[in-house]
Amino acid sequence: MISPELQTSGGAGRRASRKALVALGVFLGFIALLYLLQPDSFALWMKALHVVAVISWMAGLLYLPRLFIYHSDADIGSAQSETFKVMEQRLLKVIMNPAMMITWILGLYLAWDVFRFQGGWLHAKIVLVVFLTAVHVVFSRAVRTFAADGPRKTPRYWRMMNEAPTLLMIAIVILVVVKPF
Repeated sequence: MISPELQTSGGAGRRASRKALVALGVFLGFIALLYLLQPDSFALWMKALHVVAVISWMAGLLYLPRLFIYHSDADIGSAQSETFKVMEQRLLKVIMNPAMMITWILGLYLAWDVFRFQGGWLHAKIVLVVFLTAVHVVFSRAVRTFAADGPRKTPRYWRMMNEAPTLLMIAIVILVVVKPF
């Protein structure tokens, strides 16, 4: 069992960041290999990987505000607060940031290669993904604020903010599946 001190140390965070970079490098290598081995079905592979990245990003966007709700109730400097800091930072750095980057890269590739940036639904979807990215930025700033024991928003605020990614996700999925315009 790993001691709590090792879990909250800066070294553990650096190791997690290195692992995320290695995973991102492996992922990019995998994409290059797919391009070489499966050129005819490359776009389908990119769609599949885009969906996986979106699911990973959304999981983080839905979970992080829940952590903020509980963290807001924890006393500053308590063991519980320190544990939330580690959880929030790792979720952001190891899962959410790489997943967001992959989502954007593959999404823009698909918009260009498959859809040629045609269709009002695609333009609307991109605008909503920009809003989703803005929510991500708000959450990233909150992680930094919590890490610095700065001023906290209320649990009620984070409950309301928890709805933003959900509403944006619903609208994006409808645009992609229904393509209403």
